[in-house]
Amino acid sequence: MAILCVGSVALDSVETPFGKADRVLGGSAVFFTAAATFFSPVRMVGVVGDDYPRGELAFLAERGADLSGIETRAGESFFWAGRYHFDLNIRDTLETRLGVFGDFRPRIPEAFRDSRYVFLGNIDPRLQHEVLDHVDRPEVVACDTMNYWIEGNRKELLALLERVDILLVNDAEARQLADEPNLLKAARWIRDRGPKIVVVKKGEHGASLFADGWVFFVPGYPLETAFDPTGAGDAFAGGFMGYVAQADTLAVEDLRRAMVYGSVMGSFAVEDFSVDRFKRLEAADIDGRVREFREMTAFEAHVRGLRV
Repeated sequence: MAILCVGSVALDSVETPFGKADRVLGGSAVFFTAAATFFSPVRMVGVVGDDYPRGELAFLAERGADLSGIETRAGESFFWAGRYHFDLNIRDTLETRLGVFGDFRPRIPEAFRDSRYVFLGNIDPRLQHEVLDHVDRPEVVACDTMNYWIEGNRKELLALLERVDILLVNDAEARQLADEPNLLKAARWIRDRGPKIVVVKKGEHGASLFADGWVFFVPGYPLETAFDPTGAGDAFAGGFMGYVAQADTLAVEDLRRAMVYGSVMGSFAVEDFSVDRFKRLEAADIDGRVREFREMTAFEAHVRGLRV
């Protein structure tokens, strides 16, 4: 089942304690699609400048991504530069140039408007509304957001939540949105405003899913070497939504599996700069890591002397 993905298509320059990469592929839509296409086709919508190396996106098309929704405009592509500390959870933004992304208005091709699954990347909530206005009858809508929109466009974001089935945020954003330090209460507050499912990403510490009457937690995969965490959250979303669209259901057991696949894809994202790890990733690698997750988390419980 194809997923409509609307988000940023960017160029990044990244420096970590383990190396650096200059003007490499980046952006929420790119990382999402790099992960999701292992499970489901993706229809990408975004904008790039005439300086963008579109040929480097060919590997996504080879895996089932439809890139016809990416428009090229005269000018500079969205560019971000950052430096990560030894603790990769801490980074400094060195430069941000919006370029043509600054006045981006998503154009949804006619052929994309029947998409049943929609992922709204981290863009202005007003643009996320516009996307939904141009999709016929989406069955599952997921969106990402960030503190910038929570602070600056709260009214539009709250209105958007009424149209969303799944919200993906990190733990700080969930607390900020709900003005509630307790994650369980924050997730309940968010769910009361629309989304049936709230996924809270916690970086290397895993992720939690909050739904009606149940919670599921998946740990982060333990890595000996992490080169670049840029885009890991978008890769998590790609793995999660890719599996959901493949299963074509929001059944509890499939959502649990989707969380594991999300964590798996996020772990691959940090093993190299940009989306380079996904270019050489094989299905067998994903299956092997899923089996490792099962081994790391499965156990037999003994309750009052009874084996469960």
